[in-house]
Formats: sequence, C-alpha cells, structure tokens
Amino acid sequence: MADLQSAAHWLAESFAHLADEHGVPGATIAVLAGGEIVTAGAGVTSLGTGVAVDADTVFQIGSITKIWTTSLVMQLVDDGLLDLDQSLLDYLPELVIADSEAAAALTTRHLLTHTAGFEGDIFTDTGRGEDAIEKYVATLTDLPQLFAPGETFSYNNTAFVVLGRLVEVLRGKPYDEVLLERLAGPLGLERVSPSPYEAIRHRAATGHVADDEGAMTPAPTWALARSNAPAGSMLAMTAADLLGFVRMHLDGGTTADGTQILSAESVQAMQTRQVDLPRLSGMGDAWGLGWELFDTPQGTAIAHDGGTIGQAAFLRVVPEAGVAIAMLTNGGDFFGLFNDVVARLLTDLTGVVLPERPTPPVDPEQVDVSRYLGRYADTIYDVTVTQDADGKVWLDRVPKDVIAEIGEKPMRFELVHLAGDSLISVTAYHGIHVVFAFIGDVDGKAKYVHYGRVVCRAD
Repeated sequence: MADLQSAAHWLAESFAHLADEHGVPGATIAVLAGGEIVTAGAGVTSLGTGVAVDADTVFQIGSITKIWTTSLVMQLVDDGLLDLDQSLLDYLPELVIADSEAAAALTTRHLLTHTAGFEGDIFTDTGRGEDAIEKYVATLTDLPQLFAPGETFSYNNTAFVVLGRLVEVLRGKPYDEVLLERLAGPLGLERVSPSPYEAIRHRAATGHVADDEGAMTPAPTWALARSNAPAGSMLAMTAADLLGFVRMHLDGGTTADGTQILSAESVQAMQTRQVDLPRLSGMGDAWGLGWELFDTPQGTAIAHDGGTIGQAAFLRVVPEAGVAIAMLTNGGDFFGLFNDVVARLLTDLTGVVLPERPTPPVDPEQVDVSRYLGRYADTIYDVTVTQDADGKVWLDRVPKDVIAEIGEKPMRFELVHLAGDSLISVTAYHGIHVVFAFIGDVDGKAKYVHYGRVVCRAD
C-alpha cells in the first residue's frame, strides 16, 4: 500500500491535470494518514475572476455539515442534557407539524438517522438574522408526514434544521455561535466559516452551473438560505479544516492537546449502524448517527457528501486505518474526479475498495411496470413515470420552488429494470446512473418512488 508521501507526490503531479480533464473549474483535496495531513489544489475559485485555488481556499461543504450538527447534538448527550430516545417534544415543545401523532412519537434518533418520516426538503428562507432557524421551525405547522417515524429511510434536510434548533434551545445561543465555540474554536480551525460574512474574509470558491449550451458559468447565488444552515446550506472551510474535524473523530473525540470534544462513546455511537438502506445510486449500505456507512470486503468506510449551488464536497474515512480524504469542488464532472482521485487514493492507502455504483444491465429483464406509472410529487420536484408505445419507460423530473430558482433544469430519464422493484437510468447523470426504487402499495400501485428521498404518489 502507498504511504502519505507517495500520495502527496502523486497529487502534486496529477490532481490539477485530472481536474482539468473532468472540466472542474476548481478543486482542493486533503489527505490524512498517520496523523499528518497533505493538501493539493487545482484550477480557479471562479471562472469569472480567475483567482487560483490554493490550500487556504474555502469551499462550501454542503451536507457534510450534518456531521458537525450531529457532533453538537452528541455533545448535548455527553453533557446529560439530551436522551436520544426520549420524545423530541420534551425538549422542543415549539415543534408543531401536520401529524400530531407522529410528532409525539418523534425522537432525536429519528432525526439523526433520516427516519423521521416528514417531508425533508423544505428550504423556506426566513431571513439572515440570528433567529432564522427559530423562524424556520415555526413555519413547519403544515409539514406533511410521508410515513410513520422509524418506518424507513428518507434523506431529510428538514430534520437537521430541527436538530439545529434543538442545539440552540439547549445551549441558549444561535447555532453558528455554538458551532464555532464548541467545535471550530477548540480544534483551532481558523477558516471555518458558518456564513458568507466569514467566508468573504478568506479566498472563497464560487459554485458553477451549466448554462443552456452546457458550459460552466458562475452560479447566480453563493449560498442557500441561512434557515437551513444546520443541514448544510452555507458552511465553508478548507479541505484541511474538514480533516482537522475528522481527526478528532479518529482520535476518540480528543484534540491534539488531549482536550475532550466528544466522548469516545459518542464517537463510536455515530459510526454504529442504525438503519439499512435500499439499493440506491451513490449512497451507502446503512446510516449511523449522522455518518453514512459503506460495507466493503476490506472493512467499513464512513462517509458523507455535500452539494450546494454548484459546489460538491466528498468525505471518505476508514477509521481502522486512521485515513481520511476530503475533496471540495466547484462544478464540472466532480463524480468523475472523485472516482479518479478519492476512490483511488482510498484504495492505495487502506486497501478499501469502494463499491461501484450500479449500472444498467446489458440485457435488462422485461417486467410489468404498470404499478410504477403515474405522478409523484414533493416540495421540490414533480415526478412523472410513463411508458411509451414502444414499451420504453420514462421518468420526467421537473424542479420547482427554490431548486428551480437556483437554475436546476427539468430532466428526463429512460429507465430499465435493475432488480426487484428498482429501475435504473439508461444514461448517466454527472457520472451516475440513478436508481429509482418503487416501494409501498396503494390500490395496487407503488406508493412511493425512492431515490434516496421518498416521494409520494400524487395522482
């Protein structure tokens, strides 16, 4: 297996070339092994300015923020302020959602494991003030309940905003302040930026999206709403900062000087399997508390990815080997760059081979798809599944609300049978063939289409 210095040499020679090959405007990577971190950068922070990316460039980490939020929640457990399995309403009586029975059954563990069951992609902008998260939670009174708490997994941004509010209530301070005081500060991570106001002090990357001709252009907005900060709408940092945080998790919750940030028990609980996932493209086999888990013949890798407006972040960790890799990008074929750099380095340094993403069968089985056909909808997409006269199955996904506002375009996928009640896209989207699982039953039709998030039938 390779060592850290050989990895650093390879990155110095290859990273910039590979980023350019994949059309990624700018990227940075950090690798942790043996307690040491090496970094590399490539490209520019923005095609509009041409400023070069360096090791001190801050990128948004998107939903990797959820690991930070989970760590703040587990600190509450360590301090005796929270029981993960007690009714959430005992701690957060202000939470009111449409289904009062489901609300009464909710626990903090449900939120941490994406099994809360309520609609998970609510991006209501409640302003830029310190009360943005509090105001957001107050808007959830009509929040639809898709399934009973604990029934299944459905990736849930809304749940993590509620967790952020829980942190605020039990700490008596805004989420941003708690994150800096209890994580970034003690870890000595000086470029961690909870909002654009801090990020602007540093060399900050701008996201890029494809224009009508498919060319990369700077995104129209730098960050999503502050109300969604605990779920990953704006937290930015360097790749080395991110691994400084991960190193604490690898060291049993302690800093280099021995300061205990998290208990060893909480660190282990976060990495322990809580819920299994159906076979989905780009997601792991299970979820812990905050962490995504990948099962491999060589051992378990813990992980999380993140995406905001034109920025994509990747984090892979092999705790038994003490190895972690973080790569932050601002557009282009970031999945292709992930495969050529992160997946390769993880294998070189640990022997762990990440499972390949599903691909369409060469000769897909012909199955009766009548129970899958129809219209499904949530707050950000309308999804329609149809079958044409030639027997081909099509899934049309039309963005709406904030997703449409930030420039996402309608997409059409031709689907073929993969396995069981799962269909897969014939063509790849950002290098991934998307898997759609059709689960549940209502009058002989699939109740949900599941692509990491559960979307309810609406026809």
